[in-house]
Amino acid sequence: MIASIPSPSAGGFHVGPFFVHAYGLMYALAVAGAIASTIRLWERRGGDRELVYDAALWGFPAGLVGGRLYHLATSWNEVPHEWWGPLAVWKGGLGIWGGIAAGTLVGVWRLRRAGVDVFSFMDAAAPGLLIAQAIGRIGNYFNQELFGGPTTLPWGLQIDPAHRPAGYERFATFHPTFLYELLFDLALAGVLAAVVRRGRVRPPGVFALYVAGYSAFRIFEEQLRVDPSHHLLGLRLNFFVATTLCVAGLVWFAYSQRPRARAAPSSDTTLGYPQQRT
Repeated sequence: MIASIPSPSAGGFHVGPFFVHAYGLMYALAVAGAIASTIRLWERRGGDRELVYDAALWGFPAGLVGGRLYHLATSWNEVPHEWWGPLAVWKGGLGIWGGIAAGTLVGVWRLRRAGVDVFSFMDAAAPGLLIAQAIGRIGNYFNQELFGGPTTLPWGLQIDPAHRPAGYERFATFHPTFLYELLFDLALAGVLAAVVRRGRVRPPGVFALYVAGYSAFRIFEEQLRVDPSHHLLGLRLNFFVATTLCVAGLVWFAYSQRPRARAAPSSDTTLGYPQQRT
């Protein structure tokens, strides 16, 4: 092996007497990145940044809960057997599909209560969600999880024997699928941010493209990964989830962009918090 990517020797680092889990730290940085991106695009549309903070305050915890519930439902055999096992998010185990679904639903609820243009906000938030997902994947790197099959490519990822799945004990380097997804997420975030700035796609078309684009990449990624997973018809469960969401995202995009009569704007919906009536 001429070259390879080393894995961290630990899942975090000590700050005095405290051990900082890299997985949790990356999720905190992911939230900050998503907020910063969304504020920039939302204010470009004339929106109020306070609304972004409010949506994140509710949407992020909901995303954690939804992501953990999805993991518990689809990968229950990977949950630690101790009483605290279902709560051990610091050991990984947050299903992105459940996180996006729960976070989006709660965020939409907050936006509707604020009386804003929900679809326009979703489009502004889509690139930030991809940035958050990219940063979050660094946590998987520290945990030595969610990697692909064996490879001898120069960017192969070194995996310690304790983290190698059954049947792969004799291999030392694997596809760094966390890195593949990180790079794809950032690239797609840049494309969608440019689309938002040009303003030629009717909301929620950009968010629909986010769903379709990310899911399309996961179709490819799921065929590389070798970490434990439940299978259906010989394929990983998330392969079918990604395929379904990719098709749904494309249909949603086409439906959102169909020609239709321009509706008069509602006086009750704004880009920021609604104005007080007198």
